[in-house]
Amino acid sequence: MGRLVPAVTRALDVLELFLESEVPLSAPDITRRLQLPRTTVHELITTLAARSYVVAVPEQPGRYRLGVRTYQLGSRYAEQLDLAAEGQQVAREVAETCDETVHVAVLEDTDVIYIAKVDSTHAVRMVSAAGRRLPAHCTAVGKMLLATLPPAELDVRLARGELVAMTPDSITDPAVLRAALGEIRDRGTAVEHRESNPDVSCVAAPVRDSAGRVVAALSISVPMIRWSGEREAELAELALKGAGDLSVRLGHRGAR
Repeated sequence: MGRLVPAVTRALDVLELFLESEVPLSAPDITRRLQLPRTTVHELITTLAARSYVVAVPEQPGRYRLGVRTYQLGSRYAEQLDLAAEGQQVAREVAETCDETVHVAVLEDTDVIYIAKVDSTHAVRMVSAAGRRLPAHCTAVGKMLLATLPPAELDVRLARGELVAMTPDSITDPAVLRAALGEIRDRGTAVEHRESNPDVSCVAAPVRDSAGRVVAALSISVPMIRWSGEREAELAELALKGAGDLSVRLGHRGAR
């Protein structure tokens, strides 16, 4: 591997300052924050401005904001993103941490479709597959995704048919489901206990894209023999972290 180029590193440091700032920055701001010589900062700003990575703010003399070139790079990055591939990578990292089965799923109508999956190495584990479709209201990922829908859209989807049961613990009453979704919105994570599989419980968290929209959910599934209240809390935190990591990969910059 070659060595890092100091000038390129400093230029990237300058650009990354703009990611952290809500207001345009001046050369003195950058000098102070990066502890670089004033002449070096001016040279970096001049170079970045010449290539349209930063642009002067007309109404604020001496201050700069990110330029169109950074937007073009970000747009091209977004075009090349593959939710399933990124989800598979993050699911693998989460599974390596907890050694349980991890899924990433998206909502389609009133079902969820699993687009990524990594198995636990335990002999006793959840059996499923990427591409599988299940009723959303019976799964943690599905309830997480339903909970993020606007009320009017949720009404339309729930009006399309009855809530079928996959196990005796599945929710089949719309009023009970709505109450559960309200709790999920307040909590920020979803849980299902033996609602899609009589031997499994799951916890899920939302995945957001660059615009902050919930586009998927990440879940961790655990056989009941390894489930407990303490384990649920641990896995909820891990699911939130994994979903947050995947959100970052999709360009989301808000709070996890």
